[in-house]
Amino acid sequence: MDLMIDIGNTQTVLGIFDNKQLLRNWRVTSQLARTEDEIWVVIDSLFHGEKLDVDHIKGVCISSVVPELSTIYKRMIEKYLSLKPMFISPDLNLGLKILYQDPHSVGSDRICNAVAGKRKYGSPLIVLDFGTATTFDCINENGDYLGGVICPGIDSAATILHRKAAKLPKIDLRFPPHVIGKNTEESMQSGIMFGSVELIEGLLRRIKKELIGNPKVVATGGLAHTIAKRTKAIDDVDENLNLEGIFQIYKQNLL
Repeated sequence: MDLMIDIGNTQTVLGIFDNKQLLRNWRVTSQLARTEDEIWVVIDSLFHGEKLDVDHIKGVCISSVVPELSTIYKRMIEKYLSLKPMFISPDLNLGLKILYQDPHSVGSDRICNAVAGKRKYGSPLIVLDFGTATTFDCINENGDYLGGVICPGIDSAATILHRKAAKLPKIDLRFPPHVIGKNTEESMQSGIMFGSVELIEGLLRRIKKELIGNPKVVATGGLAHTIAKRTKAIDDVDENLNLEGIFQIYKQNLL
C-alpha cells in the first residue's frame, strides 16, 4: 500500500492506494500545534479502525501548502514508518509543462489537480477547487498548465465576516430559500452562497475567452457538490482529484 497525504491550510487528507486504487481516505484538521507523535497516534488509530496494517505501507508522497506541517509529517514518517517521503514540486516529472512565471510559486495542490485532471478529462480543462481559497487552474489545448485565479474560499469569506463585524453571526454554509434574506443569517447565506455562484460563473466566462477550444470544468474540494447543484457552469465533480494527482506524480517519479 502507498500513503498519499494532502496537507492544506484547514484540513489534511490522507489516502491509501492499493494496486493503483484508492482504498480509503480520511480528513483530519491541519493543526500546527501537533507533534509528529500526536499525528502518528491519529494515523495509527485510523488504520486500526479500518483493520489496515501500517506495516504494509511501502511508500509515502506528500503535497503540502503548509511548510511547518511538511516538516512535522516528514519526521513522523521517518520515525514510525522508516520511509523517506516524496514531496510534490515542479522539479518532478509531472507529465505537463508549467507555464507560470515562477513554477515554484504554484501550490502543490494546484499542480496535483492539474496533473490528475489532464489525465482523467483531457485538455483544455479548468479545475475549480473549493478549499481555504477557491482556485481556478487552467490547462491549455496543448496540455500545459497556464495558471489561473485565486479567490477567497467560501468558508474563509464567512469566517472573516463573522470575525470583522461584531453583530454578524457564524453561519451554516447552505443556500437560503430566497435571494432576499428575511433575517441576518439568511442575508449572509445569500450573499456568500449565491454570490459565490455568480463569481464562479463570471470568472469561468472570462477564463474561457482566453482559452482555445471548449474547456471542461471539473470541481473538487469540500463544497464542490453543493455549488455544482446550483450552476450549469460546472461539468463534473471529482472529490478525490487531488489525491489521485499525488499518486500519479508519485508513480511517475519512482526510481
